[in-house]
Amino acid sequence: MPVIFVGHGNPLNALQDNDYTRAWRTIGQTIRKPKAIIAVSAHWYIPGTFVTAMGWPRTIHDFGGFPPELYQLKYNAPGSPALAARVKELLSPVSVGLDHSWGLDHGTWSVLVHMFPEAAVPVVQLSIDETQPAQFHYELAQRLQPLRDEDVLILGSGNLVHNLHTYAWGKHAVAPFDWAISFEGEVISYLLAADHKPIIHYETLGRNALLAVPTPEHYLPLIYAIGLYRREDQVIFPIKGIDGGSVSMLAVQLG
Repeated sequence: MPVIFVGHGNPLNALQDNDYTRAWRTIGQTIRKPKAIIAVSAHWYIPGTFVTAMGWPRTIHDFGGFPPELYQLKYNAPGSPALAARVKELLSPVSVGLDHSWGLDHGTWSVLVHMFPEAAVPVVQLSIDETQPAQFHYELAQRLQPLRDEDVLILGSGNLVHNLHTYAWGKHAVAPFDWAISFEGEVISYLLAADHKPIIHYETLGRNALLAVPTPEHYLPLIYAIGLYRREDQVIFPIKGIDGGSVSMLAVQLG
């Protein structure tokens, strides 16, 4: 299976038909149908490593101030306790908790509702340990490599550039900030060169990085994706574009 990182952006994308959601739909139609999906979402950013292990994860509406129809949307995909146990096994000796309370947050379902709208593929979520640096997450992801050969799609969902303090709320056709374009372009060049060290240690990339990644949770799902890179993987970008001036919607497909 390929590995995919998506910029999920505004939760309203779950309801909309736009360039981003159509591209997510195309990804789902063009890759081989996975046996299961592991999602690493920016919105399960907690102390510790956990994996959802329930049979039917709930749809979590982890946002506020949106139209009522967004809260009525459900993504009723099954879970997979067996896959959760497999993840726990692969990540040992890191302590992995089997979670029965979380579910699927909008970083996961707002994308999958377009990518796999039938909600027939089992989905589990893997949390991002907020106490650990990017290098830890890169190495953790590498332990999941066998799952690519077991027809499991690993999906990272965040945003390469995610600065809501500078986001143009309620405005239209806002030009991307220069620093957002520059940082996105720099990371793309490293991805194409399979040079992962600067991506992992993004704090060393200067002022643009500080503006693009003021907090790490939306960036770290990309680290999981590159941790699963193989030398034979083609690196493509099914989606490009910066929303509201400061949120990158870049998608990266490896393999």
